Amino acid sequence: MIRAIPFKKIKWPTLCAISLVHLGVLFAPWTFSWKALFACFFLYWLTGCLGITLGYHRLFTHRSFESPKLVTYPLAIAAALAGQGGPLSWIANHRKHHQFADKSGDPHSPRDGFFWSHMGWLFKRSEMDSPEIYRKYAPDLDRDRFFRFLDRTHWVFVLLLAAALYAWGGFPLLIWGISVRMVLLYHSTWFVNSATHRWGYRTFKVNDDSRNLWWVSLLAFGEGWHNNHHAFQSSARHGLRWWEFDPTYLTIRFLALFGLAKQIKVAAA
Repeated sequence: MIRAIPFKKIKWPTLCAISLVHLGVLFAPWTFSWKALFACFFLYWLTGCLGITLGYHRLFTHRSFESPKLVTYPLAIAAALAGQGGPLSWIANHRKHHQFADKSGDPHSPRDGFFWSHMGWLFKRSEMDSPEIYRKYAPDLDRDRFFRFLDRTHWVFVLLLAAALYAWGGFPLLIWGISVRMVLLYHSTWFVNSATHRWGYRTFKVNDDSRNLWWVSLLAFGEGWHNNHHAFQSSARHGLRWWEFDPTYLTIRFLALFGLAKQIKVAAA
């Protein structure tokens, strides 16, 4: 089943911005350089692993460990550079997903269509697009003026990064550091919402369709061990078996060596 979005319900700024980023990838073959490729993958790791996965997801959404503001604020900025929205909106939507996983109320269940869960839900206006909902699902972040500021201005940081890349390396770095990198990261993140609720194996019995899918884990820094995550939502470690490689958890352990990650929660599975 594929959801149709009424014309008046379409979030045109989001649709146009994501479409523009995808169109930029068409220029990738003519702008390739090793410098551009390096910038792409470095930023992919910075914004994807440190920003979205470690910051927005495991730290801010699930509070699977604790870090000082010296760490949390830069992680939030790195996540904002991913172009996936501000911290309040991202965390509120994800917490609601866990509350209603694959049931009525889930913002992006594949039961409403694969395309809907992958990206279609982003383009429809909903009750989630309001400060009241943010305060309901992310009151801890809403109390912090920095996170409220970043939620309003996250797109400015992406534009500043784009300007810096253009100043450093011209059009090639703009295409590879923004369009190619963001498209790769978009779909890596979206596959967690779509593919890991359709395909893969289930280690734990949970009341949703979550599954463990190795190739999503490779793309999304360990996030593909999604059945494990739904079984132990506050666990900083998602890869619970020796073959379930989880680079984000290894990064958290690395931070712990310097006292920058404490009270790390790990599932006893």
